[in-house]
Amino acid sequence: MIDDVSPQATWQALQENPEARLIDVRTPAEWLFVGMPDISEVSRTVHAISWQLPNGMPNSRFLEELHAAGLKEGQPLYFICRSGARSRAAAQAALQAGFGPAFNVADGFEGPLDSQSHRGMAAGWKACGLPWRQN
Repeated sequence: MIDDVSPQATWQALQENPEARLIDVRTPAEWLFVGMPDISEVSRTVHAISWQLPNGMPNSRFLEELHAAGLKEGQPLYFICRSGARSRAAAQAALQAGFGPAFNVADGFEGPLDSQSHRGMAAGWKACGLPWRQN
């Protein structure tokens, strides 16, 4: 079972636990055009490892890329995507492969659509005012 953790609780965990890691499982286009969490304040970088390829197909190398990033068992891993769906699946796969504890960042980076059909305003990492950067 994967627990949902708020963006604020994720940021707090990253600040308090030097072993905690943030894995952004969106696509390169999302990282480039929408932005990414910026965790440089806690002297770490986001692990950008796509759960799906730009064509929507699963990334068959996802678990291999987690290993290559130096992530290990016992390390708290927080997975984030646009709104929380892909990151939940990625966290579950990581947990089943022996990583973790693994958590899903609730509402992701951009959150759900607001009343005007825009993301990034109603909930999620950006809407919470947490550090992020535009590439």
